[in-house]
Amino acid sequence: MVPTGSNALETALLSKLDEDKAQDIVLIDLKGKSPMADTMIVASGRSHRHVGALADHLLRTLKEQGLGRAKVEGLPHCDWVLIDAGDVIVHLFRPEVRMFYNIEKIWAVDSAHRTANA
Repeated sequence: MVPTGSNALETALLSKLDEDKAQDIVLIDLKGKSPMADTMIVASGRSHRHVGALADHLLRTLKEQGLGRAKVEGLPHCDWVLIDAGDVIVHLFRPEVRMFYNIEKIWAVDSAHRTANA
């Protein structure tokens, strides 16, 4: 199951990731824990191509939400794509890369993960 967003932007991004068959979608609440963003979304794609497609579709969703100037890193290689939309940061990984960096663990200390119960 997909985590639940607390606002329209989070909900739109999570819905798009679910619709595009992203794997292991996690939403991390950063409010009061980091000045860089309110929310971090982490998800995996099955391959370079899948990660690239997920990123492209999220960028289109952000544009539809009026956030067409989101900053993007990592698109040429699509091992790890970071999309900075201001209040929401999205990390898209290939599974091996996600396991290596284990970014969720970094933010898990005293952080509220909003994940769906399986």
